[in-house]
Amino acid sequence: MNVLIFIAVMLIIYSIVAAIVNKATKKTGKHIFNSIWLLIVPIVFIAVASFLTIIPAQECGVVITPGGVKQQTYYTGWHVILPWYRVETMDKTEQVYTCAKRTDVSHSSADYKSYKADATQAETVWTPTIDGIKMGFDISASWRIDPEYAWWIYDNVSETDGKENGRFYWLEENVIKPKLKSALALTTSKYTPIQVYSTSREDIQAIVLERMKNDIQSYHLILDQIDIREVYYNSDYETALNQKKLEEQKALTLVEVTKQKEELKRQAEIEKEIQILNAEGEAEALQIKGASVSSNPKIVQLEWIQKWDGKLPEIMTGDGNGLLLNIDK
Repeated sequence: MNVLIFIAVMLIIYSIVAAIVNKATKKTGKHIFNSIWLLIVPIVFIAVASFLTIIPAQECGVVITPGGVKQQTYYTGWHVILPWYRVETMDKTEQVYTCAKRTDVSHSSADYKSYKADATQAETVWTPTIDGIKMGFDISASWRIDPEYAWWIYDNVSETDGKENGRFYWLEENVIKPKLKSALALTTSKYTPIQVYSTSREDIQAIVLERMKNDIQSYHLILDQIDIREVYYNSDYETALNQKKLEEQKALTLVEVTKQKEELKRQAEIEKEIQILNAEGEAEALQIKGASVSSNPKIVQLEWIQKWDGKLPEIMTGDGNGLLLNIDK
């Protein structure tokens, strides 16, 4: 369209210059006829250009008529629109709203004030778990408008907040942000802190995604993805958790020591029982032996004979220089 207007303007300038030259040189007839055509052609160009509107890539168009917003979306390309209608474009690409912890600015700096005013960088979201323990989330929501209903968004969402892209700012502050916090709080309330921190992140993302999709559907917004980027413990809870882990470790150590002592006790009792059984066996054996000797004295002689090695005893008297008696068999 801009090209057509440029050509038309150039032709008008050329036709005016030609008309002045013809008048100055007093040329008539065919030259005048040509000048008239040079004037008509650009007028036609301008008229045609006024009916044509181009919608850039990555955007969609909304037409405002004297009677209000037209309930139709115009997509990328050339479109014939009445020149007394106004065409507004809206970004149809993905937007990312992020709630995240910032450590690069101080709360008293101008940078921090600027950061607080940025809707796409809200602070960490803190929500309670099933135990009532609050945990912090750095989380992002990837969303976009439904191009088919761009006209509805333009007609129903305010842009009176002074922002350059006010409707998107309003949607993030009044739809995406509260719905994200609500869905996250409802979801994490079903999980323990350990599950939230480690084992159930993907489940939480999926549930928050589905809940938000339903919540923002009435605003004709499309939610593509939820990303939990980081999870934080409350500092007091982290201290208590570490203390609890230490106590659990101590308890486990005591349990292990107790088990070892019980095992030593059991072994001692087993050894004691063995010794008692051995003593009882020996006593019983001596009792049986004594009864046998009493009833039959020759048993002693028999045992002596069984233990004799076949050698006669040697007897030495005095200081070793006396008589040595060796009795042969």
